Amino acid sequence: MYANPRPPQLSHSNRRIIDSNSETLRLYEVWKGTNRFCCGGRLIFGPDVRSIFLTLFLIVTPVILFCVFVSQTLIDEFRQNRGNLIVAICVVFTLYVIFLLLLTSGRDPGIIPRNLHPPELEDDGSTISTDWLGSQNGGGGPTLPPTRDVVVNGMVVKVKYCHTCMLYRPPRCSHCSICNNCVERFDHHCPWVGQCIGKRNYRFFFMFVSSTTLLCIYVFSFCWVNIIKIMQKYHCDLWKAFMKSPVSGILILYTFVTVWFVGGLTAFHLYLILTNQTTYENFRYRYHRKMNPYNRGCGRNFVEIFFSKIPSSRNNFRAKVKVDSSSIFATPMSFVHSRRPEVPKRSFDIEMGKRQAVAAEDFDDIQSQLGSVGGLERSATQPRRTNWDHKANWQNTPDMHMLAAEYGIEHGLTDREKHRGDH
Repeated sequence: MYANPRPPQLSHSNRRIIDSNSETLRLYEVWKGTNRFCCGGRLIFGPDVRSIFLTLFLIVTPVILFCVFVSQTLIDEFRQNRGNLIVAICVVFTLYVIFLLLLTSGRDPGIIPRNLHPPELEDDGSTISTDWLGSQNGGGGPTLPPTRDVVVNGMVVKVKYCHTCMLYRPPRCSHCSICNNCVERFDHHCPWVGQCIGKRNYRFFFMFVSSTTLLCIYVFSFCWVNIIKIMQKYHCDLWKAFMKSPVSGILILYTFVTVWFVGGLTAFHLYLILTNQTTYENFRYRYHRKMNPYNRGCGRNFVEIFFSKIPSSRNNFRAKVKVDSSSIFATPMSFVHSRRPEVPKRSFDIEMGKRQAVAAEDFDDIQSQLGSVGGLERSATQPRRTNWDHKANWQNTPDMHMLAAEYGIEHGLTDREKHRGDH
């Protein structure tokens, strides 16, 4: 339908210039989201990853209190090492919960890579709304429609355009304002794990929440067993038993309150799984009032979450990225990432075997122009504006025309020439 112009391609000579002034980085080192990376990009967390330490404290502390102050009575009361087995199960189950927490928090939730430029408007099978087409007849250049219609299981679903990532989000995808990424099958951003919950970690998130619920029930139950054993041993009432083991009373109260939170969360997400909804969809679309295009029945929905293959990450955060010293371009082997341009004040090789010294004040003009253009990420549907400093003594050599044209600042040169013509 309409096609947005692509960024200009660099010539061989100027590509060689930029490559000669580049350094090699990893993709995670120039990542545009707000994520935090660990172990050389092997682990990816959200910007609020510090909250995971609070979650660990709330899980580990009651287990330590249980093992130190409550377990001894259980070990003495249960013969044939059954008391030791009760404590060992608690410790192993806690380690399992911590493993699920780290697995949920430290993996790519399903981030969709950003585009370097807006997509082309072409006939790709999706439908553009007639309201938007009618608004384009009123004048002005073509713009990208805010939504598109796609068919999912025989039902029409609207997908939105993300101006940050410059792409049409796939169905069930949403942009997380905290992590600043589009996440596939976005459920919510969980502050307790410090990560978005999406297609690649939702299974582990549910297993973490449900396992935490079982751990609370486990500690709650055996603390009551400990209190009952104390009452039988000392022939005392409930209050005196709590006085003899105050830690048991504290843990009973703590786990009772906690199980309402994590248990309720487990029940809610079990309902979402059986109806094939996400938290975002449940609060936004209210599928109980209309048909859910993703619901395939309780059995198939359950299999889809727990037994389907988890897709590989779309991002290789350890991919090698070439970034020039002036941060003009960043060109990875499998991903392209751009930074805000800053042109250094130095001499460039313009053509093979030929050197031309460019004055420092001339490159100030180029730098201010590239700063206004905003690099390759500027949408091609918006007009490019220039802000030239006319105090510099510009020389319109063929080489400078070629360099300026490749950076997409032809309009700046034209304005410059007109200004000189007026004088």
